[in-house]
Amino acid sequence: MTSEILRRAQELAPRLREKAPAIEANRTLPAEVVELLRTTGVFGMCYGPEWGGPGLTSMQQTEVVEALAYGDASAAWCAVIGANTGIYANFLDQTVAKEVFPRLDLVVAGLLQPSGRAERVPGGFRLSGRWSFGSGIKHADWVTSGAFLFQDGEPWAEPGSKHRHDSRQFLVRREQVEVIDNWDTTGLCGSGSCDYTMTDVFVPEEHTYTFATPQGRPGPLAQPDSFTRAMCGVPLGVARAALDHAREVATTRYDRMAGRSWADSWRVQTELARLEAEFNAARAGVYGSMRRQWEVLAAGGTLDDLTPTERAASPLSWLHAFRSSRDIVARLYDLLQTWSINRSSPMDRWLRDTTVLAQHLVAQDRILQSAGAYLLGAEPEFGISLGLV
Repeated sequence: MTSEILRRAQELAPRLREKAPAIEANRTLPAEVVELLRTTGVFGMCYGPEWGGPGLTSMQQTEVVEALAYGDASAAWCAVIGANTGIYANFLDQTVAKEVFPRLDLVVAGLLQPSGRAERVPGGFRLSGRWSFGSGIKHADWVTSGAFLFQDGEPWAEPGSKHRHDSRQFLVRREQVEVIDNWDTTGLCGSGSCDYTMTDVFVPEEHTYTFATPQGRPGPLAQPDSFTRAMCGVPLGVARAALDHAREVATTRYDRMAGRSWADSWRVQTELARLEAEFNAARAGVYGSMRRQWEVLAAGGTLDDLTPTERAASPLSWLHAFRSSRDIVARLYDLLQTWSINRSSPMDRWLRDTTVLAQHLVAQDRILQSAGAYLLGAEPEFGISLGLV
């Protein structure tokens, strides 16, 4: 089943490449594309055998995402967001999780950052707020959203909590959410990452969870950082597509001014080789740190069993993959010169997609700060990237 999901993703990539202009113009994934993704099994790839799922490792998940991004970045982005449903299930009461997710191809979307307000009431909470960047929310079945907790209008924390004001994740049905159609961006246009709002929606206690308390089977995917790992497969897949495209162009172009083919150009040869080296290094950093982390967790260890250097390597490799992929695409754009600038060129879309991808939280400087602070024994700003909650 594991290899089958990757094979299907690889086979789907050319179709996604063909549909990329329509995906972009639609500003969200067309229903047909959502169903194509569903048939690959990508939405269920994070569920373990106890669910009847394939239980792909983080490395295998990232390979699947790379394969889809080779076709279209927006489709791959929505795929990895939807696939995280199986990870969220690890943090819900398992009886409740199996009621909420009776099938392994349901999709959860939403913003995990606590941007809302949840007033404690008998049996649960009343949730209100506005959240940004709900990638894939228009085709989602459930929405998960972070919110700060209040009781009688005052900030509330669990008894014994070291925080004055706790936050939690809230899971609600998609139809309880109002989507604001405001996703109109430079790149990643087809991801439909719209804002959304809720007003006074009742959420039962059992439909809330925190990443500090896994409730499923212990394992490598029942960790606070699990949902962030495979995201870097998107920029890596795009960079690989751009490198292959540039090589193909170079083998068919002839420089009339120089009187030689592009394949014989020292400039083209050295730049392509340099960018291949940078891609290989970025990708190896991702998979090397990921394999070490998985090795420790699969053996029954915890993230604390990693050395500080090993633990910091994961979020740093994600950030490096996002930023290096953007740089690789930008330099290939320059290498191909005017063959890049038309809308009909995939380089145009890849440049815009990687530019927007590199603005995501996992590619921001706060990841550098968090890793650096952790290595120095100080306070990380975004501790969950290190599995700290």
